[in-house]
Amino acid sequence: MTTRHQSAVVTLPSDTDIQIVRLFDAPAAHVFAAWTTPEHVRRWWGSDEHPLTVCDIDLRVGGNWRYAMNMNGTEFAWHGTYQDIDAPTRLVSSEVFEAFPDGEALNTLTLTEHDGVTTLTVNVHHTTTANRDGHIASGMEAGMQRTLNALDDLLVNGAISPPAS
Repeated sequence: MTTRHQSAVVTLPSDTDIQIVRLFDAPAAHVFAAWTTPEHVRRWWGSDEHPLTVCDIDLRVGGNWRYAMNMNGTEFAWHGTYQDIDAPTRLVSSEVFEAFPDGEALNTLTLTEHDGVTTLTVNVHHTTTANRDGHIASGMEAGMQRTLNALDDLLVNGAISPPAS
């Protein structure tokens, strides 16, 4: 099976926004489940060298999420609060990289499916241009490409499916 590795496109649509667009050969419900279910997230988020040590998801409006990994003895962690959930097409949450607690962003994930291919679009809205630029300069794009490649592999291999209703 083919993959779409390294195909996420990152743009800067405004002075405070980052937009990420990536296609997946999977239904939107599968991508949403992979994005919001701890046992799935643990399999694709991060890297083999630095897997998640914490993956907490309370998927409800007002619920919190937190991911952490250990890199050479230092914990790197992110957390946020879910503000809007419309499964399997939309998820809005805050995001704070805990090393920079004043840099909170608002992430809006949208999933649009057409003929079994899902377009994932994430808009990351920062409160300042400096915060957006710092996010970009952090190397986020390389890490994001790696994690989305891992997600792609799981989806292409049929290892992710939504929970039974």
